[in-house]
Amino acid sequence: MQVLGRKQTSSHEDWIEVMDNIEHIVPKRELDNLLDRSVEDVKKKTKGKKTAFAWSGGKDSIALEGVMKEAGVHECLMGMSNLEYPQFLRWVTDYMPDGLEVINTGQDLKWLAKHQDMLFPQDSTTAAKWFKMIQHKAQEKYFEKHKLEIIILGRRKADGNYIGKKGENLYTNRQGITRFSPIADWTHEHILAYLHYYYKNPLPPFYSWPRGYRCGTHSWAARQWCNGIMDGWREVYMIDQDIVFEASKYIASAKTFLERMR
Repeated sequence: MQVLGRKQTSSHEDWIEVMDNIEHIVPKRELDNLLDRSVEDVKKKTKGKKTAFAWSGGKDSIALEGVMKEAGVHECLMGMSNLEYPQFLRWVTDYMPDGLEVINTGQDLKWLAKHQDMLFPQDSTTAAKWFKMIQHKAQEKYFEKHKLEIIILGRRKADGNYIGKKGENLYTNRQGITRFSPIADWTHEHILAYLHYYYKNPLPPFYSWPRGYRCGTHSWAARQWCNGIMDGWREVYMIDQDIVFEASKYIASAKTFLERMR
């Protein structure tokens, strides 16, 4: 049963309600059948090919990690910047996959001070730039370094992600990088069902934060759908005040926000 729409149209509270009632929405048997099909798809498309998968620590990549484990793929990568939430990094340290390689693309507060148009994206074009310079760049570096033939992603149609044109959930870009999305047809409800039935670790802290299910994993400066810059600082302040205090040394709007808080 499909209840949730895209992240942009479903509230954080909608996701929590579905998670609380997931056994009535997705029976375990339905999820197991889907899981088995995804594992077989991975084995078929990657047989004899050097393969790894991308992991972000978010709900989709946790489900993908489960598929990869069953398919026998353990090497993986995570792209990050120097603008991550410390609490999330602590969670990653405790619960990351054994075969994870972290690639830091280097964006920091000094960089952000020079690119303040990237702060709290107000449109999909700016948000896409964050993914391109962190996740996509890290994937490209890892692909080349390890001479991969296929890199596997947790992209899904339910989020409106591009997964290829021919119905195979696989495509090769102009740089010769082949990306495969074996959970492309999973609904949001399937992802939540996987977390409920199979994931025994604590969920990443994002999902207990304001608008957590709607925003997903991201560098704090890439936080989407805020009602302006001040609202972005307000949400980050609610999560980790130290981030805002440190940012105020470089970015005037953060300093202004703190002055208004006095």
